Amino acid sequence: MADVCPFLDDEEETGMPTGSGPLAGLLVADFSRILAGPYATMLLADLGAEVVKVESPGGDDTRTWSPPVRDGVSTYYLGVNRNKRSVALDLKDETDLALARELAGRADVLLENFKPGGLARFGLDYDTVSVGNPGIVYASISGFGSGPGGKDLPGYDLIVQAISGLMSLTGSPDGEPFRAGISVFDVMAGLHATIGVLAALNARHDTGRGQHVEVNLLSSALSGLVNQSSAFVAGGVVPHRMGNSHPSLFPYEPLPCSDRDLIVTAGNNTQFRRLVEVLGVPELADDPRFARNEDRTANRDELRPLLVERLGTRTAMEWFSDIIAAGVPCGPINSIDGGVRFAEDVGLDPVVLVGEGEAAVPSVRNPIRFSESQARYDLPPPGLDEHGEEIRRWLASSADDPRADVTEEQR
Repeated sequence: MADVCPFLDDEEETGMPTGSGPLAGLLVADFSRILAGPYATMLLADLGAEVVKVESPGGDDTRTWSPPVRDGVSTYYLGVNRNKRSVALDLKDETDLALARELAGRADVLLENFKPGGLARFGLDYDTVSVGNPGIVYASISGFGSGPGGKDLPGYDLIVQAISGLMSLTGSPDGEPFRAGISVFDVMAGLHATIGVLAALNARHDTGRGQHVEVNLLSSALSGLVNQSSAFVAGGVVPHRMGNSHPSLFPYEPLPCSDRDLIVTAGNNTQFRRLVEVLGVPELADDPRFARNEDRTANRDELRPLLVERLGTRTAMEWFSDIIAAGVPCGPINSIDGGVRFAEDVGLDPVVLVGEGEAAVPSVRNPIRFSESQARYDLPPPGLDEHGEEIRRWLASSADDPRADVTEEQR
């Protein structure tokens, strides 16, 4: 593990908070932009790593993706860039390129999502960087991998949602395919990249050497499609759109109450028996058409109206209380504000303030909780080149590098 760079390590001198958390002491060079990469590096930063966000002079594209905005800054950008420090470097400028190479040479982790091979012309590819920094964990995120068939394809989440088959599963059976409401595979790829980085760092404890970690959106998509991709790979079945219905479970979908729909899920026979007891039709649990999950799934068109008839006698929230009390999972269909409020109601404290005073930015809490450590929320998402002066000064001074006199073998 590299020593943390001096300007990040001296709170008294700089007025900046020092790193804390399970990844404290790791230096991450973040050459990524948009979503998958920045989401991964934000998670690492939340857990204590010091992340230097390297941006082009024009900045990360998401800075201008609006509306909505907060204080003139895109909330898209704000959502995935907390706890980082920004430096703007023009890789076509020799002075800036030298600083970028110096940062890569000192980093524990470098993460990038350029088109495969795109950083080679700058001498910032894994093969080049690892010569001078053999301990580096170098993570690359692409759309379709670095092979000859995929390396030149542009990698956008929406394209992968289409190509992977996700859109063929989303929407009503008789309607057109739909995209998911978020860039779901960008997020999955960011999570997979984070897992890969942590695994490679653990391996470095034994070998002393880093490695190249590669993640691509299509592979993340096929993995993330779980039962649906397995249906084809293991069963030869091509799944199709079923609206809100589940191919293997019933009930497991929205069902109408007197005022609105309620998600009702009975994942096993015991839960189904409890459900129909609460609904006042316990005899359905012993009906041979509905006794087992496979029976309920095969006969869903007969069972659904029987459940709907009972649910229609009360409101969704009235049924929610009683069904939950019986040990059967269910839930209302909320908008995002309702989802945040529900998380608050159950004690998850989903919103945190990042930074202090008037500069603090509301953000969604890191979902990981530790018994001994905690995520940090020190720095609001940085302005473009906000920390450029300090970072440039540190990188320009090799004398300040705590590893400058360390031999390659010691590294």
